[in-house]
Amino acid sequence: MTAEPAAGRPRLRPGVAVTPLREGLHLRGRGTSLTLEGSRALPVLWEVLSARLADGPPAAETDPRRPGTATASPEPATGPPDPTAGHPKLEAALATVTARLREHGLLVDRSDEPEPPPWPGSVAERPGDAVAAIAAAHPVVLAADPQEATARAVARALTRGGAEPTVVADPSLPAGQVLVVAAEPPVAVGLQCGADGGFVTAPAGAARARADLAALTERLRPGPGHGPDPGRRTSPEDGSAPGRHPGSERHPDPARAPDGSTPRALPLLLAAATAQRLLCAVAGLPDPGDPADNPRLLAGRPAVLVADARPLRAEHRPWAAGPGPASAPPEDLEGALRRVAALGDPRLGVIDAPSPGDLPQLPTALVTSRTPDGPLLAGAPRTDLARLTGAVRALELRLAAADPGTAGAAGNAPRVAVGAGPAQALGRALRRAALAVPGGPADPRAATAVGTVPGERWREHPQARYWTAALARHLGRHAAATVRRIAESVFLATVEGSRAVEATAPDAVALAALDALTRLAALDLGPERVGHTAFSGADAPPAAAGRPLPDWVGEGWTGRWLAGLADRETELQAALHRLTGLRTTPWQPRTNAARQPADALAGCGFTALVPVADTR
Repeated sequence: MTAEPAAGRPRLRPGVAVTPLREGLHLRGRGTSLTLEGSRALPVLWEVLSARLADGPPAAETDPRRPGTATASPEPATGPPDPTAGHPKLEAALATVTARLREHGLLVDRSDEPEPPPWPGSVAERPGDAVAAIAAAHPVVLAADPQEATARAVARALTRGGAEPTVVADPSLPAGQVLVVAAEPPVAVGLQCGADGGFVTAPAGAARARADLAALTERLRPGPGHGPDPGRRTSPEDGSAPGRHPGSERHPDPARAPDGSTPRALPLLLAAATAQRLLCAVAGLPDPGDPADNPRLLAGRPAVLVADARPLRAEHRPWAAGPGPASAPPEDLEGALRRVAALGDPRLGVIDAPSPGDLPQLPTALVTSRTPDGPLLAGAPRTDLARLTGAVRALELRLAAADPGTAGAAGNAPRVAVGAGPAQALGRALRRAALAVPGGPADPRAATAVGTVPGERWREHPQARYWTAALARHLGRHAAATVRRIAESVFLATVEGSRAVEATAPDAVALAALDALTRLAALDLGPERVGHTAFSGADAPPAAAGRPLPDWVGEGWTGRWLAGLADRETELQAALHRLTGLRTTPWQPRTNAARQPADALAGCGFTALVPVADTR
């Protein structure tokens, strides 16, 4: 075991900029910033501290082009001894400011080695070690044509980063692809560059990087059967498909080459990103696609830099179906929706992400998405809940289209039930089975009436009263509603033809009325047939998880109602299991078309279940 090197003296990182304020300071580094306010003495204090950090006189000099700004001097200066040293109050103030700088990553401990280059000195915890690792990496740049512009741009970017690359011909790589391999054990990053855009893979082993290159090239290839799934939104504004923006013919892109080929800047952008990802991996620095710095990305899933040529832009996107271990289910609604966003990513996702668009959000929150069965409208008490409900239904339809064995009979729901975890998937499957039991919920002769006329106790519940009143306003008359007990602690409500099975009569009525409102909203969207799905008690546990409520929040509040639905879900599922005898097993894909959504579900911790009789 080797000993840790001495810490050395604290210095400002290269490139830190300082702006004096009236009563404070603002400091900016690479990816971080800090504002200190509250005393007119802070700008003067900074003059003393910057001198100490530079080991000489004050290292902050005003930039004449930007009055009031200053940058840290890159070279230590020499000067007379510090006359302020040893003053107790001053030393305490300096120590406080120094601690804040360290907390925000603006300081680095260095011994007497030469000043590190701006990169990785601006980000590495130990710049000297990072520089040495990069110098020893000797990257090999592989391309079908070593003289191709993209390969040469990658080599130049690696050289500027402190490496010594070698460019080698690899006939197995298609034109436009570059693979860079370095270090031991080998780490590799690949890129694809075409006329309309390209991408950069996440750092991985050499074999996996090659496989990622092939898979992503197929996934992002334009044309029918490639890229975004059929039926999904493909407007240029959402970035889901490359292409010209309206009017681009009238205003030529200055970045585009005169002969209409790849824009000049695109290979440079992709080459720089490739070099950065590889050198960060070699030097042990955080990857630019680290999900810790981007809430849109997912831990455990590769982040792919996807670039468009017109307009020239690039951003890291989550690849939910990419390689990696299966993820644990999300812990709460926020985590579930983050994964829904990855599953619905316009470029690398497997569904069209549900979106409220310009739909009304009262009395029912509504979102819409496109599925293989056509447009789908999802309704719920809140928009975030509608997004989750719509997403799991869209996934069920996606699996049914990709794997015909998963589809139910004509006009029926798919046999597969999807959820953001086993509990939600099982709850959806059990409700579906209960509504299909012969002599059960669909047969009034097998049930005991609980209430069918005004004044019954379920009408006194605030949520049931609210949703039935909202439905009545939409219809312009009283909503026809019946409630029946079909088993111990299991109630079936029928409201204007919509049905719901829940643990209490008020819950069943409220959710049946919500379903009826959603169905009517789907009919109001126009002549195109629009499918619909609505929130149920199975969707409540993710929304209630980790959200303790104060005692004064009553049942009339949506949050309290969701917590009650979640609390009753386990007992209800047990009762539904006794009623239906349903047994489930995890869904397994049987076709190549189903492999990608299956990988995406596993990568996001979502669960897909089918009845055990389906022998999946």
